[in-house]
Amino acid sequence: MKPYYTIGLLILSNAFMTLAWYGHLRYHEWKGMHKLGMLSIILLSWGIAFFEYCLMIPANRIGYKQYGGPFSLVQLKVIQEVITLLVFSVFTVLLFKNESLRWNHGVAFIFLILAVFFVFKK
Repeated sequence: MKPYYTIGLLILSNAFMTLAWYGHLRYHEWKGMHKLGMLSIILLSWGIAFFEYCLMIPANRIGYKQYGGPFSLVQLKVIQEVITLLVFSVFTVLLFKNESLRWNHGVAFIFLILAVFFVFKK
Protein backbone atom coordinates (compact mmCIF):
# COMPACT_ATOMS: atom_id res chain seq x y z
CA MET A 1 0.00 0.00 0.00
CA LYS A 2 2.95 2.37 0.54
CA PRO A 3 3.45 3.01 -3.19
CA TYR A 4 -0.22 4.03 -3.51
CA TYR A 5 -0.11 6.27 -0.44
CA THR A 6 3.08 7.87 -1.70
CA ILE A 7 1.74 8.53 -5.19
CA GLY A 8 -1.64 9.71 -3.90
CA LEU A 9 -0.03 12.18 -1.50
CA LEU A 10 2.30 13.37 -4.26
CA ILE A 11 -0.66 14.03 -6.55
CA LEU A 12 -2.50 15.99 -3.85
CA SER A 13 0.61 17.94 -2.87
CA ASN A 14 1.22 18.84 -6.50
CA ALA A 15 -2.31 20.13 -6.83
CA PHE A 16 -1.57 22.58 -4.00
CA MET A 17 1.85 23.40 -5.45
CA THR A 18 0.41 24.17 -8.87
CA LEU A 19 -2.32 26.31 -7.35
CA ALA A 20 0.25 28.17 -5.22
CA TRP A 21 2.62 28.79 -8.13
CA TYR A 22 0.16 29.52 -10.92
CA GLY A 23 -3.27 30.08 -9.41
CA HIS A 24 -2.75 33.81 -9.00
CA LEU A 25 -2.24 34.06 -12.77
CA ARG A 26 -5.71 32.63 -13.38
CA TYR A 27 -7.68 34.14 -10.53
CA HIS A 28 -6.51 37.72 -10.84
CA GLU A 29 -10.11 38.72 -11.56
CA TRP A 30 -11.39 37.41 -8.22
CA LYS A 31 -12.83 40.15 -6.06
CA GLY A 32 -9.95 42.30 -4.88
CA MET A 33 -7.16 40.02 -6.16
CA HIS A 34 -6.07 42.51 -8.81
CA LYS A 35 -5.51 45.09 -6.06
CA LEU A 36 -3.10 42.92 -4.11
CA GLY A 37 0.57 43.77 -4.28
CA MET A 38 3.35 41.33 -4.97
CA LEU A 39 4.10 40.72 -1.29
CA SER A 40 0.45 39.85 -0.63
CA ILE A 41 0.40 37.42 -3.56
CA ILE A 42 3.62 35.83 -2.28
CA LEU A 43 2.18 35.43 1.22
CA LEU A 44 -1.06 33.99 -0.18
CA SER A 45 0.95 31.53 -2.29
CA TRP A 46 3.03 30.55 0.74
CA GLY A 47 -0.18 29.88 2.64
CA ILE A 48 -1.36 27.54 -0.11
CA ALA A 49 2.09 25.94 -0.39
CA PHE A 50 1.97 25.11 3.33
CA PHE A 51 -0.57 22.41 2.49
CA GLU A 52 1.71 21.16 -0.28
CA TYR A 53 4.43 20.57 2.29
CA CYS A 54 1.98 18.95 4.70
CA LEU A 55 1.41 16.31 2.01
CA MET A 56 4.82 16.20 0.29
CA ILE A 57 6.90 15.52 3.38
CA PRO A 58 4.82 12.50 4.48
CA ALA A 59 4.74 11.22 0.88
CA ASN A 60 8.54 11.24 0.72
CA ARG A 61 8.92 9.67 4.17
CA ILE A 62 6.39 6.93 3.40
CA GLY A 63 7.89 6.24 -0.02
CA TYR A 64 11.61 6.37 0.77
CA LYS A 65 13.43 3.04 1.18
CA GLN A 66 15.29 4.11 4.33
CA TYR A 67 11.93 4.56 6.06
CA GLY A 68 10.54 1.25 4.83
CA GLY A 69 9.11 2.54 1.57
CA PRO A 70 9.50 1.03 -1.89
CA PHE A 71 11.39 3.86 -3.67
CA SER A 72 14.95 5.11 -3.85
CA LEU A 73 15.57 8.85 -3.67
CA VAL A 74 16.10 9.08 -7.45
CA GLN A 75 12.92 7.11 -8.11
CA LEU A 76 10.95 9.42 -5.81
CA LYS A 77 12.29 12.47 -7.65
CA VAL A 78 11.44 11.14 -11.12
CA ILE A 79 7.95 10.09 -9.98
CA GLN A 80 7.50 13.56 -8.48
CA GLU A 81 8.49 15.29 -11.71
CA VAL A 82 6.14 13.19 -13.84
CA ILE A 83 3.27 13.84 -11.42
CA THR A 84 4.10 17.54 -11.43
CA LEU A 85 3.80 17.75 -15.21
CA LEU A 86 0.62 15.67 -15.29
CA VAL A 87 -1.06 17.81 -12.62
CA PHE A 88 0.17 20.97 -14.34
CA SER A 89 -1.23 19.75 -17.67
CA VAL A 90 -4.66 19.10 -16.19
CA PHE A 91 -4.54 22.49 -14.44
CA THR A 92 -3.59 24.21 -17.70
CA VAL A 93 -6.30 22.55 -19.79
CA LEU A 94 -9.07 23.08 -17.22
CA LEU A 95 -8.29 26.56 -15.94
CA PHE A 96 -6.34 28.32 -18.68
CA LYS A 97 -8.53 28.19 -21.75
CA ASN A 98 -6.10 30.41 -23.71
CA GLU A 99 -3.29 27.84 -23.28
CA SER A 100 -3.10 24.59 -25.21
CA LEU A 101 -1.01 21.47 -25.19
CA ARG A 102 0.71 20.68 -28.49
CA TRP A 103 2.38 17.66 -30.05
CA ASN A 104 5.80 18.60 -28.70
CA HIS A 105 4.40 18.55 -25.17
CA GLY A 106 3.20 15.00 -25.84
CA VAL A 107 6.66 14.00 -27.02
CA ALA A 108 8.17 15.49 -23.87
CA PHE A 109 5.74 13.48 -21.74
CA ILE A 110 6.72 10.31 -23.58
CA PHE A 111 10.35 11.00 -22.72
CA LEU A 112 9.36 11.49 -19.08
CA ILE A 113 7.58 8.15 -19.08
CA LEU A 114 10.76 6.66 -20.53
CA ALA A 115 12.68 8.32 -17.69
CA VAL A 116 10.45 6.54 -15.19
CA PHE A 117 11.03 3.26 -17.03
CA PHE A 118 14.80 3.68 -16.97
CA VAL A 119 15.03 4.87 -13.37
CA PHE A 120 13.27 1.67 -12.26
CA LYS A 121 15.41 -0.55 -14.51
CA LYS A 122 17.76 -2.80 -12.51
